[in-house]
Amino acid sequence: MTKKAATGTEKSQEVEKTQRGEKTEKAAPAKKSAAPAGKSAPAGKPAPVKKAAAAKQPAAAKKSASAKKTAPVKKQAPAKKPAVAPKKAAAAVKGVAPAKTVAAQPPRGESRTALVRRARRIDRELAEVYPYAHPELDFENPFQLVVATVLSAQTTDLRVNQTTPALFAKYPTPEDLAAANPEEVEEILRPTGFFRAKTKSVIGLSKVLAEDFGGEVPGRLEDLVKLPGVGRKTAFVVLGNAFGRPGITVDTHFQRLVRRWRWTEATDPDKIEAAVGALFPKSDWTDLSHHVIWHGRRICHARKPACGACPVAPLCPAYGEGETDPEKAEKLLKYEKGGFPGQRLNPPRSYLEAGGKPAPPLGAG
Repeated sequence: MTKKAATGTEKSQEVEKTQRGEKTEKAAPAKKSAAPAGKSAPAGKPAPVKKAAAAKQPAAAKKSASAKKTAPVKKQAPAKKPAVAPKKAAAAVKGVAPAKTVAAQPPRGESRTALVRRARRIDRELAEVYPYAHPELDFENPFQLVVATVLSAQTTDLRVNQTTPALFAKYPTPEDLAAANPEEVEEILRPTGFFRAKTKSVIGLSKVLAEDFGGEVPGRLEDLVKLPGVGRKTAFVVLGNAFGRPGITVDTHFQRLVRRWRWTEATDPDKIEAAVGALFPKSDWTDLSHHVIWHGRRICHARKPACGACPVAPLCPAYGEGETDPEKAEKLLKYEKGGFPGQRLNPPRSYLEAGGKPAPPLGAG
């Protein structure tokens, strides 16, 4: 009886162990699901799962470390900041074109509102650089200004300013110039180029002024464009600077810069005038013309723009068409920005007070 009881007890213990073993095996698959596919983790030992997770962390750390090492390689060399560019302009504009960009591209996805803001920002920056901007033709009255503007075609304002003192000394009024000997006028205007055609124009417009307008230059656009040799560009120069009436002067410098800045893609002067005029209030038109033309003559040249010395480089889609190195770009600057005399023999006092130098007279060494 004692042996049988012992034997029964052992069997009952074995049965209990078996039952416990089956329960353990049934619960094991739930723990195995956390293990990687294709590998079975021993029952009751979830440690390998933790090791696998821990193993992934060094790999991620290595990836982040390698990413940090390779990041500088992916970044392109940023465009050099202009030598005289205002810090606020450079800081406010992101994504400046690379320094070696040759083909200028318009800003991608720029809305009409963004274009207006960028255009006005450029004008504000130029106003700070050229606070003394003025018409660079010497004149004392509307008659002298309209004549000088006609003579400025296909030549520089400097050459005109060196030539007109002799012309106005001999023919001070429209009546005097209307009655002048064409050959004598041609000889005076010879340095300006195309002197025969220009002589015909200035004598012709003087006759119209004397006969139709009482010797006075009219202050209306529709009257000014009736004068020989006077188009919209000349008319707006006269209206803006002799009569204080806003106008946009679309000369070669103005056309070049507004296309570089992607204010318009138009090439026709009248269309450029309309497109740019729509970006600014009318009261800004005359000063805007001065700012743009001054910048085109001094920094943003046709052949070798001094991009590295441009104060509006961060706002310019065409940055990189010219020299981007600040030291090399500085050598390209002209007129007072390059330390040379300006274009007027008798410039305004504000220009002289800002350090500007008057131009030498014709024939000066």
